Amino acid sequence: MTTTNEVPAYAPERPARMHWHQLAPAVYKAMVALEIAARKGLDPTLAELVKIRASQVNHCAFCLDMHTKDAIAAGESVERIVQLGAWEESRHFYTEKELAALEFTEAITLLTEGFVPDEVYEKAAKHFEEAELAQLIALITAINAWNRFAVTTRSVPGHYTPGMFKY
Repeated sequence: MTTTNEVPAYAPERPARMHWHQLAPAVYKAMVALEIAARKGLDPTLAELVKIRASQVNHCAFCLDMHTKDAIAAGESVERIVQLGAWEESRHFYTEKELAALEFTEAITLLTEGFVPDEVYEKAAKHFEEAELAQLIALITAINAWNRFAVTTRSVPGHYTPGMFKY
């Protein structure tokens, strides 16, 4: 029997395999520059929804921790963040533009399953001006790169606070 004073025994935190940003600082700086450039002109909450969805698909716990916290800090609702994992069944939580961005995010993230379908591209192009669509493609590409660095090196989630990384 557990009393109210007992703390549950959580699994131990796994250490990171490496701190790649310290070992490849020029690459890290280039990624930060890409991140800054990619999100210019995009709605900040839409950008966070896209980053969360790509991170869910890529199973990136570190980026999920970071971008859910950043989304909440930017004013996004917990309910919409929670529903992202099932956005197709929860369409009524999102605008048509957000739905197009989420579908586009999945198509770009899951390139190993085929090309970005024309209908997905066209739907995104209908909701985003051409320059904004180019920025969205860059943002999706950037978060996928961040996911791959974090997943490969096992970056540890749970320690991020919004604004912790200044870029």
